[in-house]
Amino acid sequence: MSTYTKQMQHIADRYMKEYGVEYINPRDVADWAIRRGLWQPERSALIRQFTEILSRALREEYITDPQGRRVRSKHVIVEEKDGEQTSLWGDIRTATRKHMALSFQQRRRQIVGDCRQLKTDIDSYNENYNKAEPIQMSFNFSNDLEEAELGTTIRKSSANAHSRLSSQSPVSAQS
Repeated sequence: MSTYTKQMQHIADRYMKEYGVEYINPRDVADWAIRRGLWQPERSALIRQFTEILSRALREEYITDPQGRRVRSKHVIVEEKDGEQTSLWGDIRTATRKHMALSFQQRRRQIVGDCRQLKTDIDSYNENYNKAEPIQMSFNFSNDLEEAELGTTIRKSSANAHSRLSSQSPVSAQS
């Protein structure tokens, strides 16, 4: 058993003894141990946590392009460097074509992976648990994309028409 594991067990025992309890909630023990200086997160854990928070924030950053589309501004590529996975983020307005092409390819592979897992889940459900007609799923998204684009175009056209109407000066009642 590692020294670190024993240290954690000792902290739990100390908490139980101090509070006279038989059962513990690890979150409560964590709060207690940190306040008393019995445990501090390792630097690597803090870096990992910050990285996750920053990546989530970058993924949620959007801009409006010259055509009025809402697009993600930051795009990531994942590379293997010195035996470690590295994420490199670039801005759509300044990143190289190579960076953007690789980012788009990697995102597409993620989508394919999600679809493959969904198909596996559906197949398993249909073959093992579904007592009714098998659930069918299309993985051709062409119509979905067309409908989504059409909806965006209709909303944009409606907004532009509304904008034009509100920018026109009202007709005077006096003639």
